[in-house]
Amino acid sequence: MKKYVYIIEKCADTNLYVGYIPGFAGAHSQAETLDELSKNMREVVEMLLDDGEPEMETDFVGTQTLLVA
Repeated sequence: MKKYVYIIEKCADTNLYVGYIPGFAGAHSQAETLDELSKNMREVVEMLLDDGEPEMETDFVGTQTLLVA
């Protein structure tokens, strides 16, 4: 079993949740709820893995908070 971390953002224009896996070409989706997004992301990753193991373009490291005065 492989583990992938995906980023979630909320689009101000559509009010949809948008998910993507950094460095994994084509691994992105959107949905109205977080549960639906999780399901969609699983489906897209499974579909992409049917073509073989991806060659990741980058490695997800993490996030940081930046304070600006």
